[in-house]
Amino acid sequence: MTVSINTYDACVDFPIFDAKSRSIKKAVLGKAGGRLASNDHKVVVVEALKNINMHLVEGDRIGLVGHNGAGKSTLLRLLAGIYEPTRGSAVVSGRVAPVFDLGVGMDPEISGFENIVIRGLFLGQSRKAMQRKMDEIADFTELGDYLSMPLRTYSTGMRIRLALGVVTSIDPEILLLDEGIGAVDAEFLRKARVRLQELVARSGILVFASHSNEFLAQLCDRSVWIDHGEVRMDGDIEEVVTAYEGEDAGRRVRLVLDKMERENAEGDRK
Repeated sequence: MTVSINTYDACVDFPIFDAKSRSIKKAVLGKAGGRLASNDHKVVVVEALKNINMHLVEGDRIGLVGHNGAGKSTLLRLLAGIYEPTRGSAVVSGRVAPVFDLGVGMDPEISGFENIVIRGLFLGQSRKAMQRKMDEIADFTELGDYLSMPLRTYSTGMRIRLALGVVTSIDPEILLLDEGIGAVDAEFLRKARVRLQELVARSGILVFASHSNEFLAQLCDRSVWIDHGEVRMDGDIEEVVTAYEGEDAGRRVRLVLDKMERENAEGDRK
């Protein structure tokens, strides 16, 4: 089966049925970036996504940029099949691994070891596959004896370590990633990013939403700027970031790209 993502004028609307709270919701959604409209039944709706056209094939690495509330997370959920398009269509071919909330699929009352299996099942893995990966995941997390203790005894950083260990052990055909790994120490974060890069290398298609342009540049070769639920720009990651955040941001992306090119060239010579 060919791995692909194709959306045609895909729209996602959220209806607001409580007319009394319309003014409040308009103020809140206006700040978040949603657009308000009304449908044929005079129901107020939030146009979360509008006329999205994406055509991705195996090997594509797409980074999503845009302000909070622009529609990046909604787009990821559309591609994951969590949301159905209100209008238009979204056709996804391939096994999808949605990685949005690192805590989803984890039970605070059971041990870390048991949560490794549960989280893996949530991501579409088999119980046997997760049991085979148990030792490798445990080594990565560096949680030691805590893995035998209930998850409720973990700090936020420890929970993220456990979730990242599971997420980065899978082999997805389509990886939908919404970055949320800021609560771990810097040294472990560097280690996690190496694992994420290896995960991306094993993935057929990557769609990655992040506020770190440098991290996007490390994992992606193309970028899509989402603004108020619509595609504002689609193209080379340096050009898109420059248009979105300005020349300084574009130069920082260029530095990352140049460094990667030098490292690849050195690797080839060796």
